[in-house]
Amino acid sequence: MTVHPPVTGHCDELQDALTAFRASAHITERWGERLAAVLTGGGRLLAAGNGGSAAQAQHLTAELVGRYRDDRPPFSALALHADTSSTTAIANDYGVDEVFARQVRAHGRRGDVLMLLSTSGASANLLSAADAARAAGVRVWALTGPAPNPLLAGSDESLCVEAPTAATVQELHLVAVHMVCAAFDAAVERGTWRTGDGGR
Repeated sequence: MTVHPPVTGHCDELQDALTAFRASAHITERWGERLAAVLTGGGRLLAAGNGGSAAQAQHLTAELVGRYRDDRPPFSALALHADTSSTTAIANDYGVDEVFARQVRAHGRRGDVLMLLSTSGASANLLSAADAARAAGVRVWALTGPAPNPLLAGSDESLCVEAPTAATVQELHLVAVHMVCAAFDAAVERGTWRTGDGGR
């Protein structure tokens, strides 16, 4: 294992991980195209994570409701942690493991997509959300750290980032988010996307 200096070595670690990550570009492209089919068909994206991953989930939904690069219509996307009243009420009444699962049951409809972001792939509240989504007919996509992990096993599709630290995993998750948005915008602009994977 390569040992990097603590500050400049962060860039080296990221560069090493990014080089390997390029092989996953086809996954982000497929997700963006499928998401275009779902959202232009009236479906919704739900997104969830904890801590820094929550911020990235909200980054993703902001790009879809607002815009990524060029102007286009807004699309329905919700970051589940962002409703603090619901989140804290659910945590208080039902326990932390239910904070996302209960919102998935409330907002998710068959054919929607749930994107879960986790550096460990082992967060109990995200695993519960994945279970709730599959029961509701919502497709589950996971962005995680190194495989294997429980969220990988509990998702319909996953992109597992191989990196030695959670910080670098999160940085590559942001790259993945932007790649999904780029593929989404391109599919919307073309007015074509893969069928049979989403929509209503």
